[in-house]
Amino acid sequence: MKYLSSLKTQNGFTLIEMMIVLMIISILLLIALPNMTKSNQVVKQKSCDATIRLVQSQVAAYEAENDTVLTSLEPLKGTYVDSLECPDGKPLLLEDGIVKAE
Repeated sequence: MKYLSSLKTQNGFTLIEMMIVLMIISILLLIALPNMTKSNQVVKQKSCDATIRLVQSQVAAYEAENDTVLTSLEPLKGTYVDSLECPDGKPLLLEDGIVKAE
């Protein structure tokens, strides 16, 4: 009899309680995950836009310093900019004096 009473007074969580907590956490993750991936795409696009603006200003600086019109971005590499790519890996192109991501 003493054995049965000691089982009832044990502290801790039951298996059912743990499963309910895990289900609630998984539902919250299912709700939050799509929002996080969408925000990552927005961040990548904004960082690419910022890189394009930076390279466009470097094109203007190069053309003003060298009194020439660029037909490609290659002369900028190394001296004016480190990379001719967006942070997401898309290469940058110069079309009609305007920098664009491929």
